[in-house]
Amino acid sequence: MNNNHNDEHEESHKPPRRKEMSRRQFLTYTLGGATAYMAAGVVIPMVRFAVDPILQKGEDGSFVKVVEGSKITAEPQEFDFELKQQDGWYNSTAQLTAWISKTEDGQIVALSPVCKHLGCMVGWNNNDSHPNEFYCPCHGARYTANGKNLAVAPQPLDMYDVKEEGGWIYLGAIIPNTVAK
Repeated sequence: MNNNHNDEHEESHKPPRRKEMSRRQFLTYTLGGATAYMAAGVVIPMVRFAVDPILQKGEDGSFVKVVEGSKITAEPQEFDFELKQQDGWYNSTAQLTAWISKTEDGQIVALSPVCKHLGCMVGWNNNDSHPNEFYCPCHGARYTANGKNLAVAPQPLDMYDVKEEGGWIYLGAIIPNTVAK
């Protein structure tokens, strides 16, 4: 017991030891930091790539100038136009087609040429058996001049949102057909 008391007494007179970092701790911290730095170099670009479309400002409801309004007749005419679009991370220019005509009451109608049956392209007056109709050569779907479905297709042709401004026809997004009855 006496001996034990002396040990405690001697320890209390020793100066407090400075806690130093061991070599093992130094290597652990250094390798951990280097690994975290390299992992961040790989992960941060991947996260940035994944959320990039969310950070971009979108252009909703943009219209594209297609044709002068004076060239539109009662008979549907085919017009091609380009639309700049962004699909996720990919910017591209799409080549689109519209069948544009004027109704009896002067309303401009722009129809999508994509058949509602299986997605083939319809044409105006392209079948002698069905004059003055849109006809799909793939499966024989037929539509009126305003896009109403007559045979095979379950729905009328979709139409473009149309805006007339300064004597020009502008086409917007594809919307369900509201003219066909």
